[in-house]
Amino acid sequence: MKQFELTCVAYLKRDITFKESFEILSKYISFSMCQDRLLLSQHTSNIFNNYNFGGFYPIEKDKTYKRGNSYSFTIRSVDEDFIDLMSNLLRLNINNPNLQILTTTKKIIHQNFITELYSATPVIVTVPMEDKKALYWTMEQSGDIMLLQKQLHDNMEKKYNYFCNQKIKPIQNFIQLIEIKNTNPQTIQITKNGKTVRLFGNKFKIVPNEDEVSQKLAFLSLGVGLGEKNSFGGGFMMSKGTRG
Repeated sequence: MKQFELTCVAYLKRDITFKESFEILSKYISFSMCQDRLLLSQHTSNIFNNYNFGGFYPIEKDKTYKRGNSYSFTIRSVDEDFIDLMSNLLRLNINNPNLQILTTTKKIIHQNFITELYSATPVIVTVPMEDKKALYWTMEQSGDIMLLQKQLHDNMEKKYNYFCNQKIKPIQNFIQLIEIKNTNPQTIQITKNGKTVRLFGNKFKIVPNEDEVSQKLAFLSLGVGLGEKNSFGGGFMMSKGTRG
């Protein structure tokens, strides 16, 4: 299994706050996709997104990215054609009022043994509630860690079956240990129908199990994101302590 990473250097045309940065990046990526007929069809289809992205780096201490400065962000995907197309489309999006992509650098990532995952952006999980709409999982609203692990595993299993076009047969939940790193829920802010919407999530440290299926699901989480709302910047994961 392989995945593909695109490191993008963005020049900012105006100050951008941390709160608005994820929506700005999400819309920039979406607009760029819509300039290609194939990617437009993918973008408007009700399917799993084959990519995810992280926030601007380096992070500013006052949580405002500065006009005139350049920052990096990363897009990952399991689809090399997608990355190759986006490498060009992102740089062609020159009339955006917020930013301009200066350079893109592609990297191919081969599967290694993963000993630890940690979330660079909030992982968003919804859980069904009796007689209610699904709610975002938080310690305050639910606190059920086993339910959290089940939702995360089931989501990754569905993504694997879809992207790899084969039904995986897990022997256990791919998560051996999960640690919540935040005290209060983390949010990603977007605008929907003119109203501000906050997507509630959490930052996790995850130790995946060592069996083959668990490792495949852990690796896939790097390529398409963990949890939900990945096209808004949710669930962008990093790996640590890998060995070949």
